[in-house]
Amino acid sequence: MKKTIITVVGKDTVGIIARVCTYLADNKINILDISQTIVQGYFNMMMIVDMNQTDKDFGIIVKDLDQLGENIGVIIKCQKEEIFNQMHRI
Repeated sequence: MKKTIITVVGKDTVGIIARVCTYLADNKINILDISQTIVQGYFNMMMIVDMNQTDKDFGIIVKDLDQLGENIGVIIKCQKEEIFNQMHRI
């Protein structure tokens, strides 16, 4: 399984989750786990997704999500699980 970590951070607005999840569904990316909070008007979401079924290259997905984030006013970061784990281990 090719797990990927996606984070979304920014000022809360209507439709953030819907737009991100629609992109993932349209590209056959399955959400395995999701957590989101809103603190004093700021939106924060972390997702673990499975990218086994997508036809798109990882680099294209990263660029697409970056552009989507710009369009909806949030920052979207996408990292492969092994890279994420290496960056966040103690």
